[in-house]
Amino acid sequence: MSVILKAEGLTKEFKGFVAVNNVTLEVEEGTIHALIGPNGAGKTTCFNLLTKFLQPTSGRITYKGRDITRMSPADIAQLGLVRSFQISAVFSDLSVLQNVRIALQRRRGESFDFWRSEKALSRYDDDARARIDEVGLTEFVNHRAAELSYGRKRALEIATTLALDPGMLLLDEPMAGMTQQDVDRISALIRKVAKNRTVLMVEHNLSVVADLSDRITVLARGEILAEGDYETVSKSPAVIEAYIGAEA
Repeated sequence: MSVILKAEGLTKEFKGFVAVNNVTLEVEEGTIHALIGPNGAGKTTCFNLLTKFLQPTSGRITYKGRDITRMSPADIAQLGLVRSFQISAVFSDLSVLQNVRIALQRRRGESFDFWRSEKALSRYDDDARARIDEVGLTEFVNHRAAELSYGRKRALEIATTLALDPGMLLLDEPMAGMTQQDVDRISALIRKVAKNRTVLMVEHNLSVVADLSDRITVLARGEILAEGDYETVSKSPAVIEAYIGAEA
């Protein structure tokens, strides 16, 4: 498989504190890759560096061979590298259809047409409905986002992300705060949308990581402890010590 996202010597310092230290990471195209670690491991900082919400102190990031190290989140989204957030980011007072339609407007690279009539915006409806169907929200298409359960709001957020036609999805703790039923639903959704895309996710739920991930990178104290499939990393003495120590 070809490498779609690569970080080389990625380092981030905050006033003398090294949060991420010389991390080199490769994500292969068409895989689900998980970034995990105990609390304080540096995974959120690393994720923010990869998604360009932070600039590295040193190091280099490439996407499909293109240097994106100094690019903005908006610029890399235009390249097809799109992230979701831990807190569901949808317009609560708009319908499911309207939320996805706004994302489709963004893909044009033009201004948002909030003031235009429903009829004028209806040209986006078929595409929006296709994204809504992809995440299993067809029966909620006309519901206000505020009326959805937390898990379905996350599914709606993924639908708006898919509307940007990404080649790679970056998911920030997609299972955070969910009931087991919602975890099962979103896990199935991630597996479905990953069939034609690459996924990198930060996730605390290790059963989800074990079930979904093709490859896992484990961080601790800002450095990579281990990499491989779940069976490999779960048996690593360094990983076991890091997690037992964190829990203790």
